[in-house]
Amino acid sequence: MRHGSSGKEKRDSGGQRETTNNRMELTAVIRGLAALKRPARVRVITDSQYVARGWTEWLPGWVANNWMRGKGSRKSPVKNTDLWRQLLEVADPHSVLFEYVAGHSGHAENEECDRMAVAAIERVR
Repeated sequence: MRHGSSGKEKRDSGGQRETTNNRMELTAVIRGLAALKRPARVRVITDSQYVARGWTEWLPGWVANNWMRGKGSRKSPVKNTDLWRQLLEVADPHSVLFEYVAGHSGHAENEECDRMAVAAIERVR
């Protein structure tokens, strides 16, 4: 995390056994937003289309459809509902904008986050 005007940074990483990349991507955003001490304008830069599109495109429909996705007889429960609900809660006091960047495309902060994630995976193993 980086404060826009002061440039002050806070770095953290972690991992869990037997989970999915999507759950870890969501957990990272949740923990970042939860670390904020007062309401703020936040830009979340992510290389996870699941997180970016989930927030910007799919979430309103999931909530409106009682956490179900699809139509008619093809409806199924939204995956990771527990984390999406947490994300809604921690994002509530803030103005949050999600921005997608392609992974391994040279975005400096995204590349650093990837290095931190790889190191965290190694620690968990």
